[in-house]
Amino acid sequence: MTYSLNWDLETLFSGGIHSAQLKAKFSQIKTDTASLGDLLDRWDVTTDAPDYHQFIKAVNQLQAIAAGIGQAGIFITAIGSADITNPDVAPMDARLQHLSTQFQTVSDKLEKVLVQVPDDHFNAMLARPELAPIAFNLRELRDHGKELLDDKTESLINQLDLDGKSAWSAHYDSLVATVNVPFHDANGQPVTLSAGQADNNLLGNADPQYRADLLPAWEQAWTDKEQLFADTLNHLAGFRLTQYKAHGITDFLQEPLKQNRLSAQTLKTIWKVVDDNKQFLLDYLDRKAALLGKKHAGWQDVEAPLTLPGSTERHFTFDQAAAFIIQHYGEFSPKMAALAKHAFEHRWIEAEDRAGKAPGGWMESAPETHEARIFMTFTGSPNDVSTLAHELGHAFHSSVMTDLPFLRQDYAMNVAETASTFGELIVADANVKAAKTDAEKISLLNAKMDNPVAMFLNIRARFLFETRFYQLRQQKLVTPAELNELMLNAQKEAFGHDLSTYSPHLWASKLHFYIDNPAFYNFPYVFGYLFSLGIYAKAQQSANFEDDYIALLRDTANMSTEELAQKHLGVDLTQPDFWLNGVALIKRDVAEFMHLTEPLVEPTNRR
Repeated sequence: MTYSLNWDLETLFSGGIHSAQLKAKFSQIKTDTASLGDLLDRWDVTTDAPDYHQFIKAVNQLQAIAAGIGQAGIFITAIGSADITNPDVAPMDARLQHLSTQFQTVSDKLEKVLVQVPDDHFNAMLARPELAPIAFNLRELRDHGKELLDDKTESLINQLDLDGKSAWSAHYDSLVATVNVPFHDANGQPVTLSAGQADNNLLGNADPQYRADLLPAWEQAWTDKEQLFADTLNHLAGFRLTQYKAHGITDFLQEPLKQNRLSAQTLKTIWKVVDDNKQFLLDYLDRKAALLGKKHAGWQDVEAPLTLPGSTERHFTFDQAAAFIIQHYGEFSPKMAALAKHAFEHRWIEAEDRAGKAPGGWMESAPETHEARIFMTFTGSPNDVSTLAHELGHAFHSSVMTDLPFLRQDYAMNVAETASTFGELIVADANVKAAKTDAEKISLLNAKMDNPVAMFLNIRARFLFETRFYQLRQQKLVTPAELNELMLNAQKEAFGHDLSTYSPHLWASKLHFYIDNPAFYNFPYVFGYLFSLGIYAKAQQSANFEDDYIALLRDTANMSTEELAQKHLGVDLTQPDFWLNGVALIKRDVAEFMHLTEPLVEPTNRR
């Protein structure tokens, strides 16, 4: 089977960025938002009882507008990601952001209306068959409404956000586009690398000396513009903290935890498990360093490929990658395999390796047409196959929820990373099992270690940095020198002072610190990774896995994370036992890596 490397966006809106359908959607969103606002202004709970038809109409309209905004958003994002030079994307995105802000003001109004509804009426409303499926979500909206200020103030905050938090987030993208890294190519000839190219080479180039030479050039490029990035980070965080303060929120982790429907105790337990169980990963990094002829790995070596004599990295064509994913998805779930096949056949994926594309990869759902789109750059490496499987895992998660009300599809980031990581685990394991030699297996196990090393060490460092930055930002503007010190200390603590080099400017180079929503774009990855490991372990022992898995995914926006785990897995996430089961799977892989590589290093370099 031959699949296209380019996606089809015509089924979302036809005609490209100037689509007449898109413009009509904008008009519809504007009209429907105004209509919803008028309905809420006139609504009276007593006269609407006992059937509450007008309120049901309002909730349905709210969901329809939100779905329309999501549909338009994925289309505009897709066009911009596929061609970062397209000058028409930013103005169209600004129009959508303006409409989103107007909608947010009306959504806030609905939340405040819910707060005013007496409990007896509210409970009667939730008992209506039209609203019962989203009872949990309406309770969330009501609880959030209790934190809101008066309508005029909330509307002003939403308007200011366009040139505040959201603007500073967008400004970061503009700054990154100006970052260039003067360096040399493999033949020693001078070249200028973009930030994305330099990042890919720093972490992924197979030549250890090339990476070691690139790290100081990389750091210098961010040093040259560090004041600009410090200003951006300070003002983005300052706007967010001001919003929190206005709403009586003093703990900057309160909102990120609430958005992820996660308790502070669960997060505390996760970090304790991570911190108590990182030594075996530090041992792995030391062994990797020994194989590279070093005593300790440098920052540039942590995620680097490991190609040993006698091993050649397997190369996949896009069609081979598709067949590999479909085959191995099918071993766990025929429905996962069917969704992946559908995505390839219906051109949901943009994977061509060409200039002008945005870096990275993502999956977004199109809520109105019940589709998804996946963006990445496919070069044929096993890691690319894993990335593709990761994004298809996201798509499967969304696909099993399309028949649910829109509010029931609004799952949080932490559980979003569960299905994607599960899909990635399937393919990573299959890659390792398909290795033909020990040398090839070592290389693939090393690639598989990228995830746990990132979760336990790198993202742990990011969380430590961001927590300490926000603590300091509550008191003052934080200077570039202070940001560098915070990041360096966080990396040393997370990595057990075990690296030979670090990246103190990661606070500037890592996009995740500058995303306007959600804040703390770090710990949900760790949750999703460890949660997926627990599910993966269950999948290998369960005869009815597919049905159980889909049932769990369908509930991800219908209860707290702790309730989800208790209902579908029978575990208490506030206790370490479940998380330690996932750690055991990682330790198994590390033990195999250490066993296979032991004969390859000198006795003095063994650990």
